[in-house]
Amino acid sequence: MDGLKKKICNYIASEWIRKSKSNRQFAKDHAIDEKLVRRILKPEGSGISLTTLERICEAREIKISEFFQMIGE
Repeated sequence: MDGLKKKICNYIASEWIRKSKSNRQFAKDHAIDEKLVRRILKPEGSGISLTTLERICEAREIKISEFFQMIGE
């Protein structure tokens, strides 16, 4: 399970957060706290709650199932 959490965080960090204008803007656009963005960006990955993942997916207008297809899970 820890490997999956790390994979989720690493994907969000590399594909979405680092390509956004700023960490603060990503947090604002995705209705999450900036503190969570910093935790996701940690190299070792961080645990991400289902609620946070739902908010990010909702802001991106994708289903969670589509997200898991994107990361190959």
